[in-house]
Amino acid sequence: MNLKQTIRHFHYVLTENPVTFFAFFLFGVIVLAALFGPWLVPYDPLATNARIALQPPNAAHIFGTDQLGRDVFSRVVVATRLDLGIATSAVALAFVVGSALGCIAGFFGGWADRVIGRLSDTIMAFPLFVLAMGIVSALGNSVENIVYATAIINLPFYARVARAETFVRRDAGFVQAARLCGTSDARILTTQVFPNILPPMMIQISLNMGWAILNAAGLSFIGLGVRPPDAEWGIMVAEGASYIISGEWWLVLFPGVALMLCVFCFNLLGDGLRDLVDPLRRN
Repeated sequence: MNLKQTIRHFHYVLTENPVTFFAFFLFGVIVLAALFGPWLVPYDPLATNARIALQPPNAAHIFGTDQLGRDVFSRVVVATRLDLGIATSAVALAFVVGSALGCIAGFFGGWADRVIGRLSDTIMAFPLFVLAMGIVSALGNSVENIVYATAIINLPFYARVARAETFVRRDAGFVQAARLCGTSDARILTTQVFPNILPPMMIQISLNMGWAILNAAGLSFIGLGVRPPDAEWGIMVAEGASYIISGEWWLVLFPGVALMLCVFCFNLLGDGLRDLVDPLRRN
């Protein structure tokens, strides 16, 4: 499919379903906030000012200020880059490793299938958030370790989906034709099988992005994630939770809403991504 057909198909997918259009629009806003947020916000997200601490939303600070006088709006916007960066890195790592392992298990079977299957079962046997807590506690609560922990707990999802989809297609006609042409198994996997299992994988990527953001925010909320004073949604909710009783509701509301909208966006995005990459829906 050439570029013109691709653009036409993308336009059709967006206009056919208003929910898909809203999801892509919200995704665009999130990406723009992540890329350009530090230059668009009106205040330095780390600058403190005790004179304006705990001010409610007003004309100067539309989301109010926190206990240190930092602008909540600026911190919410800037936190998008960190949370989205953690989720994207973790999901990309889990997708690459999990898809490779799943394709190998589903295509070759035998001992490879058994070993990879038991590895996935072992990871899934633990409560995933508790496993992430253990990994970060053992390695240290740095951004890199949060990425590794989130990738590890997401890896079985991709391995299982890739294994099931590859197993169905390993004896398909186009695979047999490639074998008759003398194509190696590795090339068949990368050029014939893998592109055909992408549609269900796209949905899994979208869902895991939302889960990865929640996981990063949850680790930060309990003190095992990103360290203060960095702007991060989980940290902001944790710091504002103790002020709810005294009436400073904005400290929790705005970062919580940002987190909710981001997860909601990725949950809605799955169907749109499937429609974009599924060859059966291009006709």
